[in-house]
Amino acid sequence: MPNPKRRHSPSRTGKRRAHDGLTIPSFSVCSNCGTPKLPHRACPQCGFYRGRQVIEGTEK
Repeated sequence: MPNPKRRHSPSRTGKRRAHDGLTIPSFSVCSNCGTPKLPHRACPQCGFYRGRQVIEGTEK
């Protein structure tokens, strides 16, 4: 099995790792209760999505 003959320089390693960074997920505000939620998903607090109740939320 072939092995590398020379080690990779730090700049070459950095170029390879340039696209490995994590991105922060974007949040939108629930139109019903105002809590932050992931876009295109039902609100975990109240269970509303696009103005109607679709799941049971955790609010009492």
